[in-house]
Amino acid sequence: MSVGAMDAAWAAGALAVGKCGAYGQAFDYPAQDAALAAARKQCKGDCTTVKINRACAAFAVDMKNPCGAHGYAVAPRISSSLNQATKKCYDYGGKECVIRAWACDAKG
Repeated sequence: MSVGAMDAAWAAGALAVGKCGAYGQAFDYPAQDAALAAARKQCKGDCTTVKINRACAAFAVDMKNPCGAHGYAVAPRISSSLNQATKKCYDYGGKECVIRAWACDAKG
């Protein structure tokens, strides 16, 4: 197996986000289902999971009210996912939005 083929095989990831800053993350898993399950297991409460496949994901929360506004995003580049997650947090009413978690998966 070539190095490129091995990188592609380990390219599944996930981010789980929930209320009050809860989150879970998984990256470089051999299968999407395994990554989703691992991220969901780390996240406490009722969490939403998003797939990361050869991309980056970020999760932002309002530090003034961690149980209030939050935002998350998946994008091809880390800078884009960080910016989009922070913007979504502010769009949903956040006052002091900061990145709580981020992860990038294998880009192959």
